[in-house]
Amino acid sequence: MMTLCEMAVDVLTTADGREKTAKSRRYAKQWFEARKADTPLQIGLADAPLRPSRPVRPELLDPRDVPKRKPGSEQGRIALLHAVAHIELNAVDLHWDIIPRFAHVKMPMGFYDDWVKAADEESKHFNLMCDCLEELGSHYGALPAHAGMWRAAEDTIEDFMGRLAVVPMVLEARGLDVTPGMIKIFKNAKATSAVEALETIYAEEVGHVAYGSKWFHFLCGRHEQDPKEAFHTLVRTYFHGALKPPFNEEKRAEAGLPPDFYWPLTETAAG
Repeated sequence: MMTLCEMAVDVLTTADGREKTAKSRRYAKQWFEARKADTPLQIGLADAPLRPSRPVRPELLDPRDVPKRKPGSEQGRIALLHAVAHIELNAVDLHWDIIPRFAHVKMPMGFYDDWVKAADEESKHFNLMCDCLEELGSHYGALPAHAGMWRAAEDTIEDFMGRLAVVPMVLEARGLDVTPGMIKIFKNAKATSAVEALETIYAEEVGHVAYGSKWFHFLCGRHEQDPKEAFHTLVRTYFHGALKPPFNEEKRAEAGLPPDFYWPLTETAAG
């Protein structure tokens, strides 16, 4: 039987998106079945790749070079779904990567439960977006995507708390801010499948941000650090640029992110 870290590396080194997410979901099922049977899998140790394997398409561009499309047109909506699919695929890798990357740090089993569950849900989200694209006659890889998504992982490769601060508590929290607007675009277009898929993503992303906040606070307690001060320091160290309002304060609070964590990191606060 593979250890959890070996499973994570197998997902990370699988290039095809559908194949990657199928493995991700299968391993998550194995993990939770073993937990339920009270025969938990070993966490183990394994070397995570610096970058996950990716399909030949989409072509990855600098974020500034990705073409902008108006969301009011069908082509614009396809571009939006493609961008979300790309984000979700990166999220699958980010959630699996944190397991072997920091396996040398002793953590409670609940930590692994949370990240395996998050990776499983991100896999489902990627497939939902791919299904929506295919319904519109497109597919993941048909358009270019931006190459900046993995930068946060590389920047925090040796900083566990930095990874938690930047990935779930900044990048995923941003998803809570922008998803309601996306849902509205697809509602206006009467695109039922896309609306249902995005509503599923929106509901489940709150949990992923909450996992980040929970384990960030856990490590702050272990190291006797003030969580708010530590968060501000780490985001200023690893996140490139200021945080941009408007913020979904209600959903952020639900996920354990109070306003005094993120408002001081905006351009207004910096100015």
